[in-house]
Amino acid sequence: MGRVAVRLRAAWLSGKTRPMEYRVAQLEALGRFLDEKKQDILEATASDMRKPSFEAYFSEILLCKNKLNDTLNKLGTWMKDEHVEKNLVTQLDSVFIRKDPYGVVLIIAPWNYPIHLFLVPLIGAIAAGNCVIVKPSEITKNTERVVAEVLPCYLDNDCFAVVTAGVEETTKLLENKFDYIFFTGSPSVGRIVMTAAAKHLTPVTLELGGKNPCYVSDSCEVQNVARRVAWGRFFNAGQTCVAPDYILCSVEMQEKLLPALREAITEFYGPNPQESPDFARIVGDKQFQRVQALLSSGRVAIGGQTDEQERYIAPTVLADVQPSDPAMQEEIFGPILPIVVVASMDEAIDFINARMRPLALYVFSSDSKVVKEVLERTSSGGFCGNDTVMHVTLTSLPFGGIGNSGFGKYHGKFTFDTFTHLRSCLHRNMGLEAINALRYPPYSQQKLGLLTATFEIKRKGMLSTAMFSSM
Repeated sequence: MGRVAVRLRAAWLSGKTRPMEYRVAQLEALGRFLDEKKQDILEATASDMRKPSFEAYFSEILLCKNKLNDTLNKLGTWMKDEHVEKNLVTQLDSVFIRKDPYGVVLIIAPWNYPIHLFLVPLIGAIAAGNCVIVKPSEITKNTERVVAEVLPCYLDNDCFAVVTAGVEETTKLLENKFDYIFFTGSPSVGRIVMTAAAKHLTPVTLELGGKNPCYVSDSCEVQNVARRVAWGRFFNAGQTCVAPDYILCSVEMQEKLLPALREAITEFYGPNPQESPDFARIVGDKQFQRVQALLSSGRVAIGGQTDEQERYIAPTVLADVQPSDPAMQEEIFGPILPIVVVASMDEAIDFINARMRPLALYVFSSDSKVVKEVLERTSSGGFCGNDTVMHVTLTSLPFGGIGNSGFGKYHGKFTFDTFTHLRSCLHRNMGLEAINALRYPPYSQQKLGLLTATFEIKRKGMLSTAMFSSM
């Protein structure tokens, strides 16, 4: 692995990845990978976790293609030097921000969306002109194999590499010096990555998780809420970092929601979701055991059936869950939706603010004042009113966490910006030395006065404020 890093460092120093034509060629190759290997990707994700082909196509292929095409459409504009404001002294000079690549970057991807979550950062890293090492998850074995065996056939192997590694090898990999590390996974592993990065003072983006609250107010269209929440929670069998993790609502709303959720689940997956081709499975035995143990919280109002052999956990809703119950102590990351009863919106807001800041926060209400107030009085990585998950499909919105749910952001131009160093540049005129004389010793009061007049930035409107106060 050290040899791979050395190879990429040499390619980076040669300047090969910098020209726009090169970046475009590599990005177009990624597009061909998605087009030509679509079937392989769908089959691999189906083998790994019985991901329905509809869900796999939407999340692993279509959304990636959107981000890729958005990048190709706008790359020329993003790469341009940004000419910025000048002061009096630099009027005849060139002042700009150069969009520089970081160098050799490492992308560590998780298993829940094993193509999307390495490919979207990779698009931005290539667009920004970096060399990249990608480390796909070892938990989704079939997808890892497709990425490791097939992706290198499309990309320039001098500048881009895929490494397969378990925990031990990844720890070794992190000992190498990288210029940027992009990690998606759990907060506990995020701390390990950040500690390793600190040894080399390497900047990081950490895309982590958390318990995403979903407040449902008493004024809403219950059927629509149930469908939108059920879709967001049970898509990919609940193994989505932005899925609604639990519902906060009144006792009255819980009574209305339960039959509506039961109806939505039957509508989506039929009377026996285990037989539905549209419902995924838990990724591994260890994950199955962990999620199954959370079923003891509250009372099972809907679902609750499990099949260890198939790693199947039915779409489940738990009612009357207490904040002290196991399901409220960790991110669920499975097809279980607890309902915690609160007396009011204020109590829901206090409940949310007393916990770690989540990656996403959801609120449903027919009253836009309620949506606005929850937005105003809480903090989260992202926010969505009257739906779940859909905010992450927009390339125009940054995606990232805050606090325990991570830091840094990506999607669309934000991915390009993440992998770009904004280099401050001033290119001065070699002549006109008289302008500079003011700053050279010997100093004098007169020089200071002229220097102040030349450099000072005045607060707008201050003069008029002073005039009014003296009246």
